[in-house]
Amino acid sequence: MEPKKVTAPDIKDRKKSGGKITMLTAYDYPTALLVDRAGIDMILVGDSLGMVVLGYKDTVSVTMDEMVHHVKSVSSAVQRALVVGDMPFGSYNVSVEKAVENANRMMKEARADGIKLEGGKQMARIAEAIVNAGIPVQGHIGLTPQTASSLGGFKVQGKSFEAAMALIEDARALEDAGCFSIVLEAIPSPIAKMVTEAISIPTIGIGAGIDCDGQVLVIHDLIGLFERFTPKFVKQYAKISDVIFSAVSQYKSDVENLKFPEEKHSFSMNPKELEKLKSKKKIRPVKKG
Repeated sequence: MEPKKVTAPDIKDRKKSGGKITMLTAYDYPTALLVDRAGIDMILVGDSLGMVVLGYKDTVSVTMDEMVHHVKSVSSAVQRALVVGDMPFGSYNVSVEKAVENANRMMKEARADGIKLEGGKQMARIAEAIVNAGIPVQGHIGLTPQTASSLGGFKVQGKSFEAAMALIEDARALEDAGCFSIVLEAIPSPIAKMVTEAISIPTIGIGAGIDCDGQVLVIHDLIGLFERFTPKFVKQYAKISDVIFSAVSQYKSDVENLKFPEEKHSFSMNPKELEKLKSKKKIRPVKKG
């Protein structure tokens, strides 16, 4: 029997019922299979794929086509988790019409269960239009990577009284727009607690402390597969890059030293058929050198 699919209303209701919400990123079929099997509530196909999968220097370069491609592969693997497709830079901040059109692509072509977009009050109108089109929307405030340059870089947000009040206003605007949850990124823990208590929809923290209604991490950070940098807020549960490097190095050594493939890795054939081949004069070993 297939597990019950998590829906956006399920996530929204968890705010009342209690219990922490778990969310992780995934960008391909095999990773999504494992994350879903582990019982994670939501899988975010984040535009972070630009950095951790595609090798870009930031997330801004990610295209809508690339997002659709990766969301589709994740959706194909998932049975239980709610799959959220990240709206990349330029896909929703041009016009309301373009935003709804691209959100529709995320749902129809990529088979996502909802979308995520960055921005607070200034994006509430767009979020509301997408919600009114029948598409679940997750907000994202605090450090918003797509517009990090306008925020002064990848820095903690909401450290002053004015900035903290602005975050609360942003969260309330997204709640009023109909978002089912909001990601809070790189926000001081006391401020994230205030934001969480100020709204009726769940907050999902990433570098925002323990008082958020849930947590999200980039899986490549969690398993130690992205070596360029590791954010302060990441707890690394494994170092998969070391395991992969060791396996590849051993493979190289085995091939070079004739230890792979062994007999058990090879296929045999009928001895009589082999002798018939060897007896053919036209089939002779090529002389080396």
